[in-house]
Formats: sequence, C-alpha cells, structure tokens
Amino acid sequence: MENKYRGIDEIIRQAMEEGAFENLRGKGKPLNLDENSFVDNEWKLAYHLLKQNGFAPDFVEKRQAIEMQLAEARQTLMRTWVWRTTALREGQDKDWIEGEWGKAIAKFEERIAQINASIKNYNISIPLPSLYKKPVVLRDEMVQFKN
Repeated sequence: MENKYRGIDEIIRQAMEEGAFENLRGKGKPLNLDENSFVDNEWKLAYHLLKQNGFAPDFVEKRQAIEMQLAEARQTLMRTWVWRTTALREGQDKDWIEGEWGKAIAKFEERIAQINASIKNYNISIPLPSLYKKPVVLRDEMVQFKN
C-alpha cells in the first residue's frame, strides 16, 4: 500500500523523474529578483528607488543591526568562555577567573536586554507580521556554557 503521507522531497523527486519540470517557462534563463510580489503597489516605486541607490527600507536596516549586535554579543561571550576554560585548565586563580566570567555574563545579559528592546522597536515598525522577530531568550543562549 502506498503511503499517502509522503515527504515533499519524495514528491519533488518523483515529479522530476516524470519530467514535470522539463518545459517550464523561462527555463535556463536567470531569475529576475528585482520585483517583490509581497510589496504593496504603493510602495514598489519607493523600494525600487531605495534599492537602486544602495539603501534598504528602515525595518530591514534595523533587523540587520540587531543581527550584528547579537552576533557580536555572542562572539564576545564565547571568547571569554574560551579564555575561562583555558585559564582554568592552566591552573590560574579560580576565584578571579570565575569573577571575570560572572562579569562577562552580566554584560551579556545587559546586551541581550538592549537587543530585546531593539527587537521590540523593530517589531513595531515592520510592514508584515511574517517579518516578526522573536526576542532573544537568555536561558537558550546560555545553554552551551553550562559546566
């Protein structure tokens, strides 16, 4: 009996084997990604002008800034974690090392709070609900640093 709940990969593979994708309009031609069909008609010209002049809509730039801030915060904490692990292995003063690690965690928590405030402001400015960004969950971020 054929499984009626096949995976999408299997359905696509079968369609390819049957030649369903052989005679598609535009086959072999580059895709035109200049047009965004999700943008309201009133905004298309504005977005086109922004793109042509090297700018992005404000909400896109906000999201990029948030992603950069989060990456920097994670990277800084990871560097401190690597330093901590190495210093402990080398037998350096454990109390001092753990104190410095505690300061790094506190600074990371502050940065996450600031990033979450930026995410809240970003979510207010987005034109579509599908662009919503979830706040950063500190507990999830710290899982990798458990002893």
